[in-house]
Amino acid sequence: MSVAAIILAAIAAVLAIRVAYHQLHLSALRSWLRRPRLDTLPPGRGVWEEALAELHRFLRGRDAEHESVVQALARFRAAVRALPDGVVILDRDNRIEWSNPTAAHHFGIDARRDLGQPVVNLLRQPDFVTYLADGEFGQPLVLRARDTTLSLRIIEFGEDQKLLNSRDVTTDERIDTMRRDFVANVSHELKTPVTVLTGFVETLSEDSIPLTPEQRSRYLAMMAEQARRMQRLVEDLLTLSALESSAAPADEEPIDMRVFLEQLADEARALSAGRHRVEATVHDDCRLLGSATELHSAFSNLVSNAVRYTPDDGTVRLAWRIGENGGVFSVSDSGIGIEARHIPRLTERFYRVDSGRSRETGGTGLGLAIVKHALTRHQAVLDVVSEPDRGSTFSAVFPPGRVLPPGEKQEAA
Repeated sequence: MSVAAIILAAIAAVLAIRVAYHQLHLSALRSWLRRPRLDTLPPGRGVWEEALAELHRFLRGRDAEHESVVQALARFRAAVRALPDGVVILDRDNRIEWSNPTAAHHFGIDARRDLGQPVVNLLRQPDFVTYLADGEFGQPLVLRARDTTLSLRIIEFGEDQKLLNSRDVTTDERIDTMRRDFVANVSHELKTPVTVLTGFVETLSEDSIPLTPEQRSRYLAMMAEQARRMQRLVEDLLTLSALESSAAPADEEPIDMRVFLEQLADEARALSAGRHRVEATVHDDCRLLGSATELHSAFSNLVSNAVRYTPDDGTVRLAWRIGENGGVFSVSDSGIGIEARHIPRLTERFYRVDSGRSRETGGTGLGLAIVKHALTRHQAVLDVVSEPDRGSTFSAVFPPGRVLPPGEKQEAA
């Protein structure tokens, strides 16, 4: 064999080896591409080692970026799921693509079963159907159900997608109603005394109207009574505002309940002026941890109510005892009593069982609201038991942690 033939044969052999080398790596790469995973990327030699190393770095960066996107999406979904607002994503045909648990609660949506359903199939209120069809989403839509009020807003985004946002505004509406009622009630309570005072001032300032000393004296007495009525109202409003301004009293101290009850009984006797029998009984000698000022205000309201709504020769009983649930201060009377339907609303501001009688007895309509807030600040509750024409018992029940043995001192909680 000639030298040239030998050289050609050698070159052919080398080329065959090179082709086999590349064919082997290509086959491995082709096989890997059927199920590409970073951890199964085949090894390489020579130029293939460099190429596969570059591919490995690319895949590692891609997987890291993908993992970052997945984590960000998971965090976003978790955040949207935790939102107090309802969120429903709609496609261009207003079909449900996704919803969070709050939206499921608001609209009764099942995130899996209702996927792809038109939202109007689930939310069929005519106002919402019209709102969605009109396409004017500048203002929110308010929907009222039995006990819930929802504010709905639609936000357009992406390619013909919409986000339906729902917010429960029941509490906000209730607060707005209470605020309007409060302003109206205060205005109503002040209107009468202001009108009376204005009328008498005009009468007294008219020189052309002759008044006898008895008339002048009577007018001045009526003016003073109306002024005192306004003063009581303002004082009660300030007291209520102070109680609502913080969560807990700052001047807590152990209160000797025997002394406290005797003081309240003396005030009841003074208010009664001998028209009632006033009894005070301390069943258990102990102390109560709390604000003497706030509790005196609360208990005085209960005592004065009992005196004002009990007919002459009736009985008012004050008592303190330790029960199963803690300390109990109670005021019982033999008065006119209260119908059961009124009891749940007694602590509302300006709520009156009998408006005419309340004003006749000098009440402002804020007394039991003050009692409720003062007791709440002491973790106590007000219990009311009453029967028309047989009297009432108002009990303030304090937790065991506020009841101290006689003489024991404890720092305010």
